[in-house]
Amino acid sequence: MAREGRPQRRPEEKDGLNKKLICVNRITKVVKGGRKMRFAALVVIGDENGRVGYGMGKANEVPEAIEKASSQAKKNMTLIALVDNTIPHSVIGKFGRGSVLLLPAQEGTGVIAGGPVRAVMEAAGIKNIRTKSHGTSNPINMVKATIEGLKELRTVEQVAALRGKTVEEILG
Repeated sequence: MAREGRPQRRPEEKDGLNKKLICVNRITKVVKGGRKMRFAALVVIGDENGRVGYGMGKANEVPEAIEKASSQAKKNMTLIALVDNTIPHSVIGKFGRGSVLLLPAQEGTGVIAGGPVRAVMEAAGIKNIRTKSHGTSNPINMVKATIEGLKELRTVEQVAALRGKTVEEILG
């Protein structure tokens, strides 16, 4: 029997995805009757096995905004190329005035990244990487730049298939 006056807590669904809340912004709209407050949430979701996505949601309450962002992040998941818990090559991801340099690292280095970029790497399952953020420090633009950089990654096998050659021909 549920207690009176207290809303029932919904059980957390287990789908094997790692959900990370990056930031929650308070948005104020000034209307005739005064100020109207809303909230915007940024969420990163990943399966820690090479699939990662981000989503943004807006609502009148913080939990609703997080739920909307989570559902959008699940829809926007993309597969990224990984080689031995790191990335196959260095790449620069750009979005707006922000750019994120992603460098592969050897085993044991760990995730050298700050803030929003670290959350994306952990959600994607990357264990060894070095990153450097240039330009903006806005979490939304940093997440988008990181995802854009990860989308550009290609393994040697993928490049060989695109060019119609063998891996040995590509490596020389």
